[in-house]
Amino acid sequence: MTRKGLMVIGAVIMVFILVSCASKPEEALLKRYFNAIQLRDVTTLSTMAIEPVELEVASWQIISVTPEKVEPANLPQLNKNELDLKKKVEDNIGPTMDAKDALDVAKSELETARTAAARAIAKKKVEEAQAKYDEQYNLHKELQRRYNEAKAEAAKEEELTLFSLGMTQLPNVRDLTGTVHSKEVEVRINDRQGNQKNYRFYLRRYELKDEATHMNYRGRWVITKIEPLS
Repeated sequence: MTRKGLMVIGAVIMVFILVSCASKPEEALLKRYFNAIQLRDVTTLSTMAIEPVELEVASWQIISVTPEKVEPANLPQLNKNELDLKKKVEDNIGPTMDAKDALDVAKSELETARTAAARAIAKKKVEEAQAKYDEQYNLHKELQRRYNEAKAEAAKEEELTLFSLGMTQLPNVRDLTGTVHSKEVEVRINDRQGNQKNYRFYLRRYELKDEATHMNYRGRWVITKIEPLS
């Protein structure tokens, strides 16, 4: 065989090896994770899983892997939702306070009413003011609830994004665009007593870009959740 032919075959083999390694990131990640468990290396575990779970592992086996899912990064939209709801909450404070003031005035008029007719009129005003205040207050509570949920959701996504990027902070992280890659891996674990239990590992990786500076941020595969299966 000619030297050129050998070089071609070698190149093909190398590509095959690289593709094979790249297509099984879950195997390499889990191998490092379980090695860290056996070594009781808490520091290393905390760099691979957002919420590490220390399992008793004598041996393990990957049972199934879902196809890799690729979705647009949603942190910019989550951030927008949070800011929009924050503004709605702030804008609703004034009307809620006005409704409370109107209710207090109506109650004061009822307390100072001297005749039955005046008390009847004042009582009706209180009932109407109370109904308006209750409606406004319930609206404010609902907006506050939605804002709190949006804030928590955006904060969680920011935490996962930074974790995949291997950073603790990045000022413009909520503005980065790109894709989120995810997989679910079912693993069978045998403990030292011979018991078996299956777990589902949720894996995620971020590929992001700063549109203003054209800087790319390539995240690593990390474990976002470990769930025992019944």
